[in-house]
Amino acid sequence: MRIPGTIARDLGIKIVSGKLKPGTILEGEIVASGQRKVSRSAYREAVRILAAKGLVRSRPKTGTCVNQRRDWHLLDPDVLSWIFQVEPDYGLLVNLFELRRMVEPEAAALAARRRSAAHLKSMSEALNAMATHTLMTKEGRDADQDFHAALLEASGNDFLATLTASITAAVAWSTVFKQRFEPLKRDPVPDHRKVYDAVVAGNANAARHAMAELVDLAFVDTTSARPGNKSKPRRAPKKALSGKKRAAGR
Repeated sequence: MRIPGTIARDLGIKIVSGKLKPGTILEGEIVASGQRKVSRSAYREAVRILAAKGLVRSRPKTGTCVNQRRDWHLLDPDVLSWIFQVEPDYGLLVNLFELRRMVEPEAAALAARRRSAAHLKSMSEALNAMATHTLMTKEGRDADQDFHAALLEASGNDFLATLTASITAAVAWSTVFKQRFEPLKRDPVPDHRKVYDAVVAGNANAARHAMAELVDLAFVDTTSARPGNKSKPRRAPKKALSGKKRAAGR
């Protein structure tokens, strides 16, 4: 990774983790570049990267200020990766899986109606690679991303396809997060195979249901990986919504 990217990642993680709170004014480029022993142009480029992702804004005389969360580009793959580098905010996790539950089951239903032989081949190869390598390896996680990417492409909806980078990043980083302290207790490949079988059969309702169940189980796995959760919470995103405000205030 180039120096500006490394600086942007460091600052980005501090911002999304709350160490640098909204409204915080970052150090000026002369001081910051001196502390990091990098050129002023490298630091300036790092700030531009953060600004492009909505994390900061620079104004004359005011300096560079950390933005409110509503301004962050949360679906940016880099921002998603930074969120999962630390302990993700529970509300953000719920929001992320709410989005996945709104998007992916309907994409699966469309894929069941519109998929081509090439789409099915890509999904099948990804499934086989997931089973061979497991999600404990990079090869297995890459295959998992390939499966979800192929499904979104098979939906035949260009707007859904533009979410591919965001959805696959969410899948990849939440999978890494789940395994921080111990291996996955549940094999997710059968859940993916249910989706694939429904898409192959052209059964839109079955595909929608199978993908919704896959996302719900992924949510349980992810929230179970948070510190203090010794047992799996038996609830899915749709059931967690009613308690989201209470959970956020804990």
